[in-house]
Amino acid sequence: MNYNVAAYIIYLMLTIFIIVFVGKRFHQNGRVFILDLMKGDAATTDHLNNILLVAYYLFNIGYAFVKLQYWQKMLDLSTLVSSIAGNLSLLVFILAITHYLNMTLIWFLSKSKQNHISHKSFQS
Repeated sequence: MNYNVAAYIIYLMLTIFIIVFVGKRFHQNGRVFILDLMKGDAATTDHLNNILLVAYYLFNIGYAFVKLQYWQKMLDLSTLVSSIAGNLSLLVFILAITHYLNMTLIWFLSKSKQNHISHKSFQS
């Protein structure tokens, strides 16, 4: 018996749930960091935050669908569970790395903004 169709359905349901859940959290909690970078401009912050959310969804859901074409044929239940677990763990790892890279970028941008402000006030 071929378990690929069942694996695809389970994998996509879990993957999309994880991506949407994490994306909503990033969208809600990341607004304050973007608002700080945008110097309190709420309209620009909301637009940028929405664009980042859409890009996040497109990138990660697209990756999840592309990943399906590289799966092996699953002939038993243990291969199905192993394959789903391995692919979900890789997705969560990618989400974590992306999050930390984004937070590092925000940290560097906020530091450069602070240095620019302190340098400006020093010259006055």
